[in-house]
Amino acid sequence: MNKQIAFLFLYSFVFISCSSKQSILNSEVKKTNSSDYFQFISSERIQTNLTVIASDEMEGRDTGTEGQKKAGRYIIDFYKKNGIGFPKGATSYYQPIPASYLNAKYDENLKDSENIWAFIEGSEKPDEIVVVSAHYDHIGIKVGEVFNGADDDGSGTVAIMEIAAAFQKAKNEGHGPKRSILILHVTGEEHGLHGSRYYSENPLFPLAKTVADVNIDMIGRRDKFHEDTNNYVYLIGSDYLSSDLFTICEEVNKKYNLLTLDYKYNDKKDPNRFYYRSDHYNFAKNGIPSVFLFNGTHEDYHKATDEVTKIEFDALTTRAKYAYAITWEIANRKDKLVVDKTDGR
Repeated sequence: MNKQIAFLFLYSFVFISCSSKQSILNSEVKKTNSSDYFQFISSERIQTNLTVIASDEMEGRDTGTEGQKKAGRYIIDFYKKNGIGFPKGATSYYQPIPASYLNAKYDENLKDSENIWAFIEGSEKPDEIVVVSAHYDHIGIKVGEVFNGADDDGSGTVAIMEIAAAFQKAKNEGHGPKRSILILHVTGEEHGLHGSRYYSENPLFPLAKTVADVNIDMIGRRDKFHEDTNNYVYLIGSDYLSSDLFTICEEVNKKYNLLTLDYKYNDKKDPNRFYYRSDHYNFAKNGIPSVFLFNGTHEDYHKATDEVTKIEFDALTTRAKYAYAITWEIANRKDKLVVDKTDGR
């Protein structure tokens, strides 16, 4: 009888111990879901940051102006405060771009400017790079009016700042991405995609090791085709080079039930030609799978009335979470995205 009791006690201890370990393991597995960290993306911080970046103080952030440089310093201060460094191989958060390059195509008398980058190093495949991009320039002051560009592309700018903070939090808690994340704020988009073109011609990391670009340009509003809801996003280019990227964008959205995906502008023959008009294009034309997240144009597009007061922060935050979830999946999957199509142009 005593032996049986002892056996039962030992069996119970082992069972409970194993169950506890299993519970811990399940917790660890759960912690690697992107949802555990995209919930860190904060509508309040997004609003705080956008209120500064799209304020009159930044003078419309035209390329190379003091207003743009002031916005850049604010972005860098955010990264410093959140413990997010600049990339290995760089000497600062800046990739300087000379005026001679910026003016080579159109001679617009632009001054020297800078791309800004931040970096979360991968834990297992640090030399493979996933780029998350948005342009932080806008069109400045015209006829005495400040064009603040809250949606274009203040919304993308603050979104990738939050995405960087969420990845850094994951890394701090021992669940950082397997591949490295390069957060890239590009300049000169409004003058001809200059900053992203400069990076593609002068990459810090080899393009052959650049796995994908997730580009965000205008995600804070709704357009005339979605007057009844802001719970959507246009996806452009996800299926142009990689069937894997298209599948990830679809499956991640279904998994977390985030948004309605609209492919209205995904046709390369669409007369708006949005695929060719934002910074992902300078990656895609080099054979790098790229996806462009976009809310469409609206009545304030490229007008002085593109103000923070008109931003729909619930939509902006959900779209930022979606971009994070896409990036998480690309960065943590076992294999690189397959490039099984050839027409990035």
